[in-house]
Amino acid sequence: MIKKLFAALVLMAFMAPAWAHMCPSLLSDIDQALEDDAKVSQLSEDELAQVRDLREQGEKYHNDGDHDQSVEVLNQAKEILGV
Repeated sequence: MIKKLFAALVLMAFMAPAWAHMCPSLLSDIDQALEDDAKVSQLSEDELAQVRDLREQGEKYHNDGDHDQSVEVLNQAKEILGV
């Protein structure tokens, strides 16, 4: 039982940096989509404002080291953008 717990803890320790490296990629995807006039024109003003707010929140979470929350928020923004 202790071996399984230890293995799970080691695995989680190696996963945290992977999440951290995912945030910049998600931010880049959102930035590229926001530069695409065709994608932006399909959004309402409220949706566009929400995407920009979520992107800002995601970057803040990333900078604060809360990568799980950052990934969650950034994925919400990508979903609204359709990317």
